Amino acid sequence: MTRQQILTLISIASVNFSSMICYSILGPFFPNEAVKKGASQTDIGLIFGCYAVCNLIGSLILGKYIVQIGAKFMLVTGLFVSSGCTILFGLLDRVPAGPPFIALCFIVRSIDALGFAAAMTSSFAMTAKIFPNNVATVLGSLEIFTGLGLILGPPVGGWFYQSFGYEVPFMLLGCFLLIMVPFNIYVLPTIDADASKDSFFRLLTNVKILLICYLIFTLSAGLGFLDATLSLFAIEKFNLSPGYVGLIMLGLSLPYCLASPLMGYFVDKYPATRSWFMVTGGLATGLGFCLLGPAPFLNISGPLWLLVIMLGVIGFSLGMTALPTFPEIITCVDQGYEEGLSTLGLVSGLFGAVWSFGMFYGPIVGGFITQNLNFEWAALIQGGLAFLAAEVNALLSEQRNQRHQCGGARAPAPPAAVVPGKTA
Repeated sequence: MTRQQILTLISIASVNFSSMICYSILGPFFPNEAVKKGASQTDIGLIFGCYAVCNLIGSLILGKYIVQIGAKFMLVTGLFVSSGCTILFGLLDRVPAGPPFIALCFIVRSIDALGFAAAMTSSFAMTAKIFPNNVATVLGSLEIFTGLGLILGPPVGGWFYQSFGYEVPFMLLGCFLLIMVPFNIYVLPTIDADASKDSFFRLLTNVKILLICYLIFTLSAGLGFLDATLSLFAIEKFNLSPGYVGLIMLGLSLPYCLASPLMGYFVDKYPATRSWFMVTGGLATGLGFCLLGPAPFLNISGPLWLLVIMLGVIGFSLGMTALPTFPEIITCVDQGYEEGLSTLGLVSGLFGAVWSFGMFYGPIVGGFITQNLNFEWAALIQGGLAFLAAEVNALLSEQRNQRHQCGGARAPAPPAAVVPGKTA
């Protein structure tokens, strides 16, 4: 690898790890803390959901104007904003219970989401630009650090909360994220590019891209649903402490972390398997959610070990399904698009926006169903969405194999391709 590629890997790995550990610490204890402050299950879902809405809006806007803003400046600024909001979120336990607490949760989470959108949109686009022929392999390798953040966040957050109270987890991790700002200013390379006149609407005219977007939506909706509901369900049903809930969540993130590099390498080496991976992963995700509760019509008790195993199935299938989607969207982009960072910014922004829409839908709708029915029914409905996405993509893949095309007469080369001898 060139020096620019090595520095980019180091920088984006640090962004993935620090951002995700700050994001994932909420799961084990915040829902329970919010209930003490007068928030309902629906309110908690909305607090998680507003993060996704602002992330969605930010991803679309920042993805469109990544060249004008500058990819490096966008990433570093996003880290700085997220670090400040993480620290501020740790001070909300001092706010009076009721509407003041809920309102400030919305405000701080919304601003934090914009910072997160800036960091992740630029990191995806820069990765695809600097590694045009190994997008899935590099993303899979970087997902090790994303997975480590997701793995360490819940147990570290739950343990610090249980030992030192509400403020300490946010203060420590917010300061850690702040340290990443000067580090990335130093190591991240600057990428020059020209602006493009293309738009998101043109991307969405491709049916294959639309169905991949729906698949991405079901994955993030499932994760958002688990963020807002799993801890309360585990605490009530199994009488667990927040620290143990954090350990249970390892069942979701650990398989994803371990499997991502291998899956990324495999789908890069054998691009024809991407559709098969997405379909199989979607079916496995649907099965995992159906047995997570488990589904009421199965009439089984649902012991703790079954919950942990199904979280592992969902985590593994998440890597199988999510990793091929980004390079597959790039492959399906029409040949009329201009090659370069601007087009990759659009793809990255679309990916982030769809993911965020699922993270908005999952906590709100899942929290509403859980509050009015129960967790088991909510998980079953979420599993049904994943089954539907897998079946529709399977049908389209079959038609695509028959016609030997993707959005046109032939599958175009990825827009990230560069002139031989150049890395950016």
